[in-house]
Amino acid sequence: MMSEFSPELIDYLDGKISFEEFEKRRSERKAKEKESKKGSQGSGSGDGEDATGDGEDVSPSTSRDVRKTRKRRTGETEEGISPSVHQAFASMLGEGGYEEDEEDEEEEEEEDDDDDEDYDAEEDFNKDKEDNEDGEGEEDADDAETDGITAGDVFALEMELNRENKKMMKEKRHRSKLPRALRGLMGEANIRYARGDKEDAILMCMEIIRQAPLAYEPFSTMAMIYEDQGDMEKALQFGLIAAHLNPSDCEEWVKLADMSLEQDNIKQAIICYSKAIKYDPTNVRFLWERSSLYEQVGEHKQAMDGYRRILNLLPPHDGEHFMQLSKDMAKSYYESSELPSAIGVMEEALKRHPELVTHECINMAAELYIANHQHTKAMKALVKFCGIELKKKEELKTSPEEQQVEMEEKVEEGQEKEEEKVEEETEEPLGEVLEVIVPDEVPVDIRVKLMVCFIHQHVYKPLDPMLTSLMEQSPEELGDLYLDVAEAFLDEGEYNSALPLLSALVCSERYNLAVVWLRHAECLKALGHLEVAVRSYLKVVEMAPLHLEARLSLSTLQQQLGRPESALQALESMYDPEMLAQDSGAVQQELKLLLHRSTLLLSQGKQADYVDTLLTMLAMLLKTAMVRARVCLISDSNHLRVTKISGRKRPDNEQEAAYQDIVGKSSVLSREDWWQLLLRCMNILCENRRFCEAELLVDSSLNYDTFYDDRVKRKEMGYLGLSTSFLDRNYVKAYDYIRLMLMDSVDRTQLWNTFNQVTLHSQDVRHHRFCLRLMLKNPENLALCVLNGHASLVSGSFKHALGQYVQAFRMQPDNPLHSLCVGLTFFHMASQKFVIKRHSLVMQGFSFLWRYVERRGHCQESMYNVGRALHQLGLTHLAIHYYQKALTFPAPTLEGIDDDQLDLRQEIAYNLSLIYQSSGNMELARHLIYTHCVI
Repeated sequence: MMSEFSPELIDYLDGKISFEEFEKRRSERKAKEKESKKGSQGSGSGDGEDATGDGEDVSPSTSRDVRKTRKRRTGETEEGISPSVHQAFASMLGEGGYEEDEEDEEEEEEEDDDDDEDYDAEEDFNKDKEDNEDGEGEEDADDAETDGITAGDVFALEMELNRENKKMMKEKRHRSKLPRALRGLMGEANIRYARGDKEDAILMCMEIIRQAPLAYEPFSTMAMIYEDQGDMEKALQFGLIAAHLNPSDCEEWVKLADMSLEQDNIKQAIICYSKAIKYDPTNVRFLWERSSLYEQVGEHKQAMDGYRRILNLLPPHDGEHFMQLSKDMAKSYYESSELPSAIGVMEEALKRHPELVTHECINMAAELYIANHQHTKAMKALVKFCGIELKKKEELKTSPEEQQVEMEEKVEEGQEKEEEKVEEETEEPLGEVLEVIVPDEVPVDIRVKLMVCFIHQHVYKPLDPMLTSLMEQSPEELGDLYLDVAEAFLDEGEYNSALPLLSALVCSERYNLAVVWLRHAECLKALGHLEVAVRSYLKVVEMAPLHLEARLSLSTLQQQLGRPESALQALESMYDPEMLAQDSGAVQQELKLLLHRSTLLLSQGKQADYVDTLLTMLAMLLKTAMVRARVCLISDSNHLRVTKISGRKRPDNEQEAAYQDIVGKSSVLSREDWWQLLLRCMNILCENRRFCEAELLVDSSLNYDTFYDDRVKRKEMGYLGLSTSFLDRNYVKAYDYIRLMLMDSVDRTQLWNTFNQVTLHSQDVRHHRFCLRLMLKNPENLALCVLNGHASLVSGSFKHALGQYVQAFRMQPDNPLHSLCVGLTFFHMASQKFVIKRHSLVMQGFSFLWRYVERRGHCQESMYNVGRALHQLGLTHLAIHYYQKALTFPAPTLEGIDDDQLDLRQEIAYNLSLIYQSSGNMELARHLIYTHCVI
């Protein structure tokens, strides 16, 4: 075969010349062959007779070669050699079929219909045939008769094979997007790679990628090069690009998935298997590998979906694998608490392969049915597959053979009904069963499942022999079955039947467990044996100190038995602070315990301990908020106390997430319950005059986002903060609260009265600027006019004060306070050293002062104010008259205010004594002081 190759091809394959040199030599040889053919054709036309006579030695230059080539192709195709191989070698060898092969390649690249291509090719062939027949004469006809096969038959066969080959190539191989101009370079790159010249091969591949970035061949070659070099990461990346450009190659995707797994990239491997499954959806191996990977990354649902597809793809004769996979899927569904899905898988397995159902399968199916409270279905499955016979009351009159026939007919009818129904069956009563016949080969596990079904369906008569047989077995070996039956009795309220089973378990060594003692205690509690139940609960708490339900039940029983201290001792804290700071589940358990403890303390009247419990619960809820507010909970004299700290330390992110998660704590108490708990705690603190702690608790609550985001709760917390701050005499903090309230509700008189009280005690002048700024936004507000007037009067700006008072007077001219303020402002202006028209100011002041007296009436207050004004102006003889007149009036009384707070006799007597002292009447002054100013 090598002897038939051209010399340049042999040199190229041996590596002696490059591909460019090979192309150059071949083109030169082609040109020489064409010139020689033309010369031979010219000589043949000149000697026609000789050519005709020597027909056996001289053959036509086209038809004979074409026929031989096509015959050779047909024969080799029949031997299994691809025609594309012949085309490639023909193009390299430069045979007569070269031009025709190029036309075939061009036809393959086009996307026209195959029939049109065949029709054109056949028409060309017929034309060639006619031309050749004119030149050949009778010799070709003799050859055709001698061979018995015409050229048309050969060509038709070749076209049919070519058409089938094209269809197979379209189905199996992705069409290459590599241009023809670059195929030679791609082949050169592969040759360089095969020779070990990897650097040049990489450069050639990169050049091809630059010119044809959508062709997959250079990426695939580079992936193989990097894989040989040991650079698996780059090999994987180039392989992925090649696979995406040629996605129908399933084996390549699987190879990339294996490479991804070697690099511990499971998600990438899942994607690769998904691509392979897309183009080969019935490949069970691909589905299995992908489902296994899904299980490794925790994607349970996707894994189960893959296994379901595998079940659908398994053939009917592969029942063992079907059953094993179904059992594994059912276990996985059961572990993830997806009982309906687990039941569906097992039902499908029992339905498709009933002949392969074992005791293990039916035991698993019955357990799933019982766990899902479908006891009727569990009973039917046990009866159908285990050969169990149920003898009912109406069946005793018939013979055993008739009973068996009726039972089989009922089972078949039930199966047909189940297939017709789409919705789930409702639980139907089993009826009165008098006797149960269980074959000897049925294991004890299935017998216990049957007993559990009877118990839940309230069929107790056939249970006695079965229960006796179970009790004869050792609880050390069948303790779990003992517990199943006992729990079934407990669920149905049959405590007397469950107690012997539980008593046998707690006395055993292997099953002397906390869960068994708990069931034993619950059974005793239900039967009224409280003392014995307490001992069982104590055993549970001893064996499982973190079991919350046991502690709560034990505390309740101790309280019922009149042991309050023991009841409180059962509710001691279960976790240390470090565990509470890290585990949100432990926080929930501790909160439930503290909630019951607080209720118990309140019922026992232990208020101090009750407050400590409430503070502990609130500190667990407001942990992060308390840190923000720099508040902590400390122990002082065996009790807890809220105090302020100076640090600014923030909690860790994990602790913040654990304590700020209101969703987790809402499972113990709702948000509204937490709010009521906070209000209750603050009320108790205020009743005990612990105002400072209540104030700090308000600060922490305002830093808690859940309460702060609720506008109603935030407003109520503001009022609580104002009250506690004022009662704690923290007027600076109280001013901050009242300031925000006034900005929100500027027209509320109660808030302005509180504002006056706060500013009066705070001795701070910040409120002056606040009132001025607020006055610009609310110029018609009466309270702001009066307050700004007072501030201006105190600061000596009498004209500004007069303007504010006059504005208030215009708003409410009948209010005596406004007239008094205007009159006093005129008196202050008249009392200045340098003033013009002093007498006019005095007259205006007295006019407003008498208007005040008219509106207010003659009383201790009005007479004192008149005397005080006259005293300020130096008219002491008139001031004495009004002071003495004021002393004759009784003090006013108001509800909610002490009488001595409104009595002005001390002030009146003191001012009057000053007048007497200035005039030299010391005795009268001393008399007034001793009479009215003695404490």
